[in-house]
Amino acid sequence: MSASSAFNDEKGGSSNVGEPEYGHDPASGGIFSSDYKRHDDLKEMLDSNKDSLKLEAMKRIVAMIARGKNASDLFPAVVKNVACKNIEVKKLVYVYLVRYAEEQQDLALLSISTFQRGLKDPNQLIRASALRVLSSIRVTIIVPIMMLAIKEAASDMSPYVRKTAAHAIPKLYSLDPEQKDCLIEVIEKLLADKTTLVAGSVVMAFEEVCPERIDLIHKNYRKLCNLLIDVEEWGQVVIINMLTRYARTQFLNPNMNESLLEEGGGEKAFYGSDNDDDTDDEEDKEEKEKKKTEATAIVKRKPYVMDPDHRLLLRNTKPLLQSRNAAVVMAVAQLYFHLAPKAEVGVIAKALVRLMRSHSEVQYVVLQNVATMSIKRRGMFEPYLKSFYIRSTDPTQIKVLKLEVLTNLANETNISTILREFQTYIKSNDKDFVAATIQAIGRCATNIGEVRDTCLNGLVQLLSNRDELVVAESVVVIKKLLQMQPEQHSDIIKHMAKLTDNIQVPMARASILWLIGEYCEHVPKIAPDVLRKMAKTFTNEEDIVKLQIINLAAKLYLTNSKQTKLLTQYVLNLAKYDQNYDIRDRARFIRQLIVPTDKSGALSKYAKKLFLALKPAPVLESPFKDRDHFQLGSLSHLLNAKAGGYQVLPDWPEAAPDPSVRNVEVPEWTKCSSREKRKEKKADKPFYSDSEGESGPTESADSASDTASGSESGSGSEESGSGSESEESNEDSESASEEDEEEEGKKKKKNVEKIKARKPVPESESEPSSGEEVKKSEKKSKPRIGSSESESEEDEDSESESSESEEEESEEESEEETKKKKKTTASKPPSKPPKKENKKEKKEMSLLDFDDFDPAPSPSQVTPLNNFLSSSLVTDLEGLSLTDNVLSPTTIVPSGNLKTYELLHRITGEGLSVEYCFSRQPFSPDPHMVAVKIQFTNSATSEAKSLHVEDAKLQSGMRIKEFPEIEVLPAGETVSVVMGIDFCDSTQAANFQLCTHTRKFFVSIQPPVGELMMPIFMTENEFKKEQGQLMGMNEITEKLTLEEKCQGEHAVVQRVTTAANLSRVPCGSDKECRFAGKTVTSGSLVLVSVVTKEDGAAQLTVNCEKMVIGTMLVKDILQALTQ
Repeated sequence: MSASSAFNDEKGGSSNVGEPEYGHDPASGGIFSSDYKRHDDLKEMLDSNKDSLKLEAMKRIVAMIARGKNASDLFPAVVKNVACKNIEVKKLVYVYLVRYAEEQQDLALLSISTFQRGLKDPNQLIRASALRVLSSIRVTIIVPIMMLAIKEAASDMSPYVRKTAAHAIPKLYSLDPEQKDCLIEVIEKLLADKTTLVAGSVVMAFEEVCPERIDLIHKNYRKLCNLLIDVEEWGQVVIINMLTRYARTQFLNPNMNESLLEEGGGEKAFYGSDNDDDTDDEEDKEEKEKKKTEATAIVKRKPYVMDPDHRLLLRNTKPLLQSRNAAVVMAVAQLYFHLAPKAEVGVIAKALVRLMRSHSEVQYVVLQNVATMSIKRRGMFEPYLKSFYIRSTDPTQIKVLKLEVLTNLANETNISTILREFQTYIKSNDKDFVAATIQAIGRCATNIGEVRDTCLNGLVQLLSNRDELVVAESVVVIKKLLQMQPEQHSDIIKHMAKLTDNIQVPMARASILWLIGEYCEHVPKIAPDVLRKMAKTFTNEEDIVKLQIINLAAKLYLTNSKQTKLLTQYVLNLAKYDQNYDIRDRARFIRQLIVPTDKSGALSKYAKKLFLALKPAPVLESPFKDRDHFQLGSLSHLLNAKAGGYQVLPDWPEAAPDPSVRNVEVPEWTKCSSREKRKEKKADKPFYSDSEGESGPTESADSASDTASGSESGSGSEESGSGSESEESNEDSESASEEDEEEEGKKKKKNVEKIKARKPVPESESEPSSGEEVKKSEKKSKPRIGSSESESEEDEDSESESSESEEEESEEESEEETKKKKKTTASKPPSKPPKKENKKEKKEMSLLDFDDFDPAPSPSQVTPLNNFLSSSLVTDLEGLSLTDNVLSPTTIVPSGNLKTYELLHRITGEGLSVEYCFSRQPFSPDPHMVAVKIQFTNSATSEAKSLHVEDAKLQSGMRIKEFPEIEVLPAGETVSVVMGIDFCDSTQAANFQLCTHTRKFFVSIQPPVGELMMPIFMTENEFKKEQGQLMGMNEITEKLTLEEKCQGEHAVVQRVTTAANLSRVPCGSDKECRFAGKTVTSGSLVLVSVVTKEDGAAQLTVNCEKMVIGTMLVKDILQALTQ
């Protein structure tokens, strides 16, 4: 288009043929063409008998509307053509009418009979368009016609028309809310629709009209879960948000047991010191103990088993984390955050970090939500710390949010890296960002005591910065930090007093004056001089500074009246005539309070207490701390205020509502004949018949998972756990293969039960345990196989994360069973060794001996050959990998060189002594935990009962997996158990109570840094490559002199591997020993090399991603090699 025609378009003219040209004389500014001639040619074309002309005219009119031009004066000419036979013209006429029906309601009403005829048109697009136009006419007279049209369209053959009917429902509801009951009937009908096209639209209508009617969702819940993956993106967002609220009302809290234990005050130690008030503590302790006993009783009585429908929702939304639409990913992330067990929430972190590469608007929303999540689930985002580093191109609001996230993620292990980042941010040209960085440093200092002095020194150095804003913000933050321990920092207060001459920012001046006044006893010579200088400039100061000058004068008058009496009176006189009434008021009040007169009341006696009272240090909290009571991803969460139309996220129910409301009766004729045959054959087993009866709807292609969920709900807690687990781990496989696997599993269990029945009586005591082990081996082998398949198909990291979390969950669900097993072994210690051998023999017999089964089984119970192979493979693998055996208390044999530590002395423990060692075995329930072997010895004369762990007080991010309760430990006996602790890659102690039936002992396990890692195997080339990547600040080198005993290669290897759990890396040189490992929690590489030289000299090099761990490891290895 030429420049002139573009100019014409902009001004309102048109370059199209047949449209009048407008004059653009700047003086007149008038339009020279008369209005009655406008669009004449288009009107003629619309009135002609030729469809081609009508079509051309309609195309031009729609193009005008698209360009934002007003075409409303053509309404009468266009509306006549609604009865046109040409479908193309008709479509365009309806497009026009939808746009202008609201503006030209009277004219639209004249054509209402034509629209009603359009609802009967054979073309689905015309029917839908007619309904759309009808619902756009906002006149109450036609409400009955609209209602009738919507009801008819709701039962239309075309899903597109039904979708349009769903869109029309909210329009009618806003026009006449009294139609709500009739509309709910239509919504109920449309919710039963099986097509993906309608699902999103009808849920949107449900949310607009009757979000409180959750009973409408029950029967359609499983269908919506299964259709979700195929619904269009905006429909997915609406459905996921609705299902989040639904799940919060229908299922139990998956983190119920954890939250019950936390209620006992487990978090208090983290936020505030427990020694504040001894008397209160004693009272609190009693209450806490009561709560704790109640909580543990509940946990013991009723272990949490996830509802199969809850699992169905989590499983079907998980693939949507890979959606291209940021809103869908955000919706799934908030669903997992609000509904998933803690162990599984981690899968959303990677998806949210991926969204950070999107536009700044998307980043802003995502970071708001990440900031809220990172307060409660810090560990989730720690592996992606570098993704939150700030780029120079980021807008200020993104920078500030990233700072917020970095501050939330700061802990002892990564604080050095984060502070180094912050140092570079302070040099930025963006002043708001610099101010936010200084505040972030202050928050890190308050949260992490170890770096408080470092941060304070750094902020004091900033006081000499040329930029006034940097200095001012530093002063405000230093003021807050000094309140925590002022007596140690009188030098800093003196240094800040000197700044009053230079700093002009009011808030900073006020902060300095407040500090000097509050701690005037620490700087008795400087304070009066500061007041003298301030009195000079009083009239020119800002109001906030004037108020602090008056406060300073009052405090000095009370502590040092000789020097400051006249100065105080001078300041109060100046304030008496100030323009601001706040300052006049404060001066009048303070004069009466500190200068006693006849009229002054009783308060003046307490002036000193009022002014110089000890003030608590401010708590620097994240502004996102309590935002998670709003549903994440909502506008209300973004604004931190309730927006119009926001649906409150309900609390979890105390008791689970009846799950049978979601069961759908399947019509007889839809059931497959083979299924009926199966049913008849299995009629004698109530477990299988229940599962068939409770199977979900067979409405969609995905219904296989419904039947699976039904079978889970029918079974006991153990079976439901394994069923849902196997489904989740085999996410990517076909639903049919899932059913096959389950069938095989059921047959396998059936055969084992048969063997049990056929065994003679004397052997029946040891038999159940072998059966349990068989089940357990099946359970464990399934998730691992599933996860290995999925890793090859999808992104390796995210899948491995999810499979780990699934394994954790399966462990929790089968915990009840293992506890029983362990209790029996612990209560009968003398007969342990022979019994264990017995078990193993039985296990091998039941799995491998083909003759042990029925000679002629019935067809329905034939076990395929591959089942035997897979189960025998499992037993072989168990023997190799020690996965199952780590759990049982008797299996770990302590090796000679493992150092043992005392946990409880026998005198303190009243005859019970407890020792522990780090077994250096993988902890099978959770590979991110360090296995700690604990040995109980009962030296008392009476037996010890109910040995268990309670009240774990852990630092943020740390976790503990308790050992199963030991019911009885007879006098003179010893028993060993294994517990898992996730130390979160720090050497901080895990504090907990060791309880017997009568006493509780406070104990703590503090790991040496060498036990926080696990060995990994590398080739020489891999070692060199990784070492090359971990140079600079990640490398620590120390020179040392080896003692005579330690100069041989064997001695060096032995001492290094004793100090740290590392493996030897092959090396071509005999002068160098190399070792490799990784940290248990985060998997950060740890590389150690010791190069020996002549005369016993040596050089130790440690390369580690985590600098704190590297530094501590160097100290430990140096000590081991030089002692």
